[in-house]
Amino acid sequence: MDKPAPVKKIIDALADVAEAHREEVRPTPGAPSSQPPSVAEPVEPRPPLPPKPDQQAPAGVTATGRSAGAPTDARAQNGGYLTTAQGTRVADSDHSLKAGPRGPVLLQDHHLREKITHFDHERIPERVVHARGAAAHGVFHGYGTATAVSRAAFLAEGAQTPVFVRFSTVLGSRGSADTVRDTRGFATKFYTTEGVFDLVGNNIPVFFIQDAIKFPDVIHAGKPHPDREIPQAQSAHDTFWDFVSLHTEATHHTIWNMSDRGIPRSYRMMEGFGVHTFRLVDADGASTLVKFHWKPKAGVHSLVWEEAQLIGGLDPDFHRRDLADAIEAGNFPQWELGIQTFPDTPDQTFEGIDLLDPTKFVPEELAPVRPIGLMTLNANPTNFFAETEQVAFHPGHLVPGIDVTDDPLLAGRLFSYLDTQISRLGGPNFAQIPVNRTHAPVNDMLRDGFHQDAVHEGAAPYKPNSLDGGCPFFAGVGEHAFVEHPTPIAAAAKVREAPASFGDHFSQPRLFWLSLTPVEREHVIAAYTFELSKVYEQAIKERVLTVLARIDAQLCREVATGLGLPVPPTGTAPADVAPSPALSQLGGRWPATGRVLGIVTATTSNPDAVRGVREAALAAGLSPLLIGPTGAPLADDLAVQRTLGATRSVEFDALLVADAPAPGADDRGARDAKAGAVAGGRPTLDSRAVLLVNEAYRHAKPIAGLADARVLWAAAGIDPQAPGVFTGTDGARAVSALVEDLGTHRVWERFPPAGH
Repeated sequence: MDKPAPVKKIIDALADVAEAHREEVRPTPGAPSSQPPSVAEPVEPRPPLPPKPDQQAPAGVTATGRSAGAPTDARAQNGGYLTTAQGTRVADSDHSLKAGPRGPVLLQDHHLREKITHFDHERIPERVVHARGAAAHGVFHGYGTATAVSRAAFLAEGAQTPVFVRFSTVLGSRGSADTVRDTRGFATKFYTTEGVFDLVGNNIPVFFIQDAIKFPDVIHAGKPHPDREIPQAQSAHDTFWDFVSLHTEATHHTIWNMSDRGIPRSYRMMEGFGVHTFRLVDADGASTLVKFHWKPKAGVHSLVWEEAQLIGGLDPDFHRRDLADAIEAGNFPQWELGIQTFPDTPDQTFEGIDLLDPTKFVPEELAPVRPIGLMTLNANPTNFFAETEQVAFHPGHLVPGIDVTDDPLLAGRLFSYLDTQISRLGGPNFAQIPVNRTHAPVNDMLRDGFHQDAVHEGAAPYKPNSLDGGCPFFAGVGEHAFVEHPTPIAAAAKVREAPASFGDHFSQPRLFWLSLTPVEREHVIAAYTFELSKVYEQAIKERVLTVLARIDAQLCREVATGLGLPVPPTGTAPADVAPSPALSQLGGRWPATGRVLGIVTATTSNPDAVRGVREAALAAGLSPLLIGPTGAPLADDLAVQRTLGATRSVEFDALLVADAPAPGADDRGARDAKAGAVAGGRPTLDSRAVLLVNEAYRHAKPIAGLADARVLWAAAGIDPQAPGVFTGTDGARAVSALVEDLGTHRVWERFPPAGH
């Protein structure tokens, strides 16, 4: 469907900005500093280096939302000399003050005490959940298509709102790996003109539990066992499966997690969901129930399980690096924010689906997702701790036109998030940390407390008052006040119960299963089999099989076979539901912009030929990385970014073999164990290159090769006629073939499931 003219105009303008940025920054991201270093240690004093072009700091506003009129780096380190925290210049920071060169250290060394004391307190408590994160700055452009249902100013046509987005895993600690099978957090802070709005969601539209009182239970079950503190950042263990097999309302979220959604290829290729049903209120006070959706412009794409495992060792920071590198290279990630709307009826249901049940979603075939704005992430944080670690989200950070509902899970989050920030960030003034500061004026009458940065004036921090002239005053709806929607509440008794509609735990998991393609179902079967094989207690495995039987007989049978267990007796027949094709990640086409292409070269490669292939890849919007036997450049302008000894195929979305490299000096098992991966090997080929293309082929990635690649195909056991394999002499045509195949992310038809 064609987009409205204003929407297309915004998208085209952002595309022009992205293209211009792509031309002005280095094509290969990852430089650690804004200027290259010298070989020798610099000794001539100079001011600090500026941030890299891809970086941005929080906006220059005061603790009370007043524009400071200062550049965004005003809070950065200043001056060319080392100082104490009070600004006193320091002559030596390598030696403690001692009574003689070999004497005892003196207590009067104030610089030592300040330096060590600050170091001792560098770490703040990490988040109990979502500890492992990555973030970026960006801008949200409103389409104006939501003004009929919400008076929120940032949704108006043409409104531009700064945002800060944090992606994360749920279970692992800050030191865990990025590519574990887990739910991903997708939290967005909108710095609107009416105050901060936080949309705190996940990459899965449903949750494990229906009531927040169970949140400690599900997290304690998913976290490492308390006796050994293992396993870290994964659900493949007894306590998790014990809980979800007994508490079957978790079944729906679990099957999503066992699908490819649990191992996304990139944060850039991940959907986001608000999970809960929210309430929008228009200018006339009418309300509409909604669910929020983030739709990535790059499409939804995932890793295969072997890739996820390999990356955990090769590059535990894979998702962090991918996001930062894409932004630095000018391949700005984009998502459309969309809403599903439902009448705000007294029963708060839609097509028989209880909208207050966070373990349920509404298929898009029943309620289409309408786009209401476009978010572009265009700058990396300047400092991880100050921004990514200290950013504080809270679903109670609302603006006029957006309100909450009586979802019992959301009710608990409204308490929990505020309580968490006070604990983690040292007191009630966490909103004054630069990344958390609103861009709207603040006059809150809140005073004192730890880390109070505002210098309050006046004599009367109370209401009503006359000593401060009555200020601050109350606002009405016309002055953009937030007024809770007057929702009727039916007469009821105090009970610890759930609605009867919350009791259906299996119809939507079956809907999800039936909506997947055969390839995706194979991955779900493999995931359940792998996870349950890590469970020690046989009884828990058998109990999970009884749950799977309620979803689908084939799923239960295949997992039971993989575990070597009998299929449990058939109990209640699975629900009769209609599939939702929108739930499948496959079947569409997406742009290849920002996808990573590995170009395999040899020491004897023709620089002109490699240069032509690389330029064709850049012109197609790809991010090409040259792979060589050593790190020596092929030419002054052709740096080798990856060596065969230090890379694996999991770093790349596609491979192009410009030349089949001869064995390198380190192509032997004693130095590089990967060299033994190819049985027998070929004396004329580097065995790591053989492994590289073999892995890419097995992971259904597009591969292409110029003329002498055929010998590499043969050594790697690759059928040159297989889908997604291109062999030719024209580098530009090879790049075009790869771009075409990348449109579907992978070449799944290369390995059709059994029976298809």
